Amino acid sequence: MKRAEDRRTAAFTLIEIMAVVIIIGLLTTVVGGMVFQQVDKARATTARTQLNTLEAQLELYRMDNARFPTTEQGLDALVHEPAGEPAPRNYQPGGYLKGGKVPLDPWGEPYYYESPGQHNQHSFDLWSHGADSAPGGEGPDSDVGNWADEQS
Repeated sequence: MKRAEDRRTAAFTLIEIMAVVIIIGLLTTVVGGMVFQQVDKARATTARTQLNTLEAQLELYRMDNARFPTTEQGLDALVHEPAGEPAPRNYQPGGYLKGGKVPLDPWGEPYYYESPGQHNQHSFDLWSHGADSAPGGEGPDSDVGNWADEQS
């Protein structure tokens, strides 16, 4: 009789197992939500960093060629010498970006470039549409551009 009682007290009941599974599920939901928020923040930070790098290379282009590339020439002017007018005066051999290509934003979309810009009328606007790949938006869907210091 003693052995049967030992077995009952040594085993977990179905209710105890279900409670543990529910607790693990709740913890996973809470932690998973926090992880995804951090991923969104990291992508926005990466976009700002890439925008800063592209801005610096566009400034080098302007110093060499006395003007920024036109909107039509776009960011491709940083990797391939523009053939159209206005022709660059002193294009750097090999271009201005390592690797010979313009990086995509962290969401896998191209960056947008406009010169002169609507926000920066004496230079250029450079931006990404964020996670939703559409103008505007809030949170991770908001645009990330070179016209504001702090954006969501």
